[in-house]
Amino acid sequence: MIDILLSVLILTGAALTFIGSLGLARLRDFYSRLHGPTKATTLGVGCLLIASAVFFSLRDEGVSLHEVLVTLFLFITAPVSAHLLGKAALHLKLKSLAPMPAQDDAPSDPA
Repeated sequence: MIDILLSVLILTGAALTFIGSLGLARLRDFYSRLHGPTKATTLGVGCLLIASAVFFSLRDEGVSLHEVLVTLFLFITAPVSAHLLGKAALHLKLKSLAPMPAQDDAPSDPA
């Protein structure tokens, strides 16, 4: 049963990490590329670290806290660093390649 859980965590982690890396390489602009490493890759590496923690906790006598601490650190720092990168790009007025929504020419106050 544990082998199945570990296999699912490792395969899920590998797939999410690959999708996040592919998104980083293939997406068109800076803002879109932020999503790859901060969402999919973070979850993928988190799954791999949790699988490692479960494996080494069952193999040794005690709980393996190293991987759990690295996972928590990763989940805390990845969104913060993505936010700071996004704010820096906005501050530098980096243009996005995403299409802008259509603007209404009608005035907002009908009176």
